[in-house]
Amino acid sequence: MSSHRHDDHDHDHNAPDTGPTLRVKALETLLVEKGLVDPAALDALVDTYEHKVGPRNGARVVARAWVDAGFRARLLADAVAAIEEIGLAAGPQGEHLTVLENTPAVHNMVVCTLCSCYPWPVLGLPPVWYKSAAYRSRAVIDPRGVLREFGFELPAGVELRVWDSSAELRYMVLPMRPAGTEHLAEDELAALVTRDSMIGTALVTYPAGAAARPVK
Repeated sequence: MSSHRHDDHDHDHNAPDTGPTLRVKALETLLVEKGLVDPAALDALVDTYEHKVGPRNGARVVARAWVDAGFRARLLADAVAAIEEIGLAAGPQGEHLTVLENTPAVHNMVVCTLCSCYPWPVLGLPPVWYKSAAYRSRAVIDPRGVLREFGFELPAGVELRVWDSSAELRYMVLPMRPAGTEHLAEDELAALVTRDSMIGTALVTYPAGAAARPVK
């Protein structure tokens, strides 16, 4: 786990070609040759999920929940309906979404033990490490050890809940708002939120990028 880069993506052209990667490339080539797929459209779609949709939508949701208690309550009760309030659509891969709230007493962490089920509309493409066998197994067997490798030690008194995503139900974590951000506007708060914090493998820090500190 410690060797996994947290900023890797499915569309990383520098990543080594694995068996699945080669099969995907072969299928993509075949579809392009048959005229069934426009490579420019495919690249645009990937770019949208990686950089435009990506975790930015999820960050907007988190920031709104931090500043609007009513929205937070609705988000936790019915995530799909709540995100539609701010102009986002759950769409494919997100129509069955549940939001899990981190608190000083409970820390939530998401994994998909069978494959890589993931809420694309709010988090973008799943990172490579999320799909790895190491994360999928160790997140269940040794979740505190995994969090330690991601940069923070969860105190023994904090309950750690690991949630297993599936095709029928996908999860997003609502991280705790960091101290000292009371003066920040909603868009400034959204800029602090990272993809990993919405999976539960990182904390939101302020200033952004500050060294991770244990959950209090």
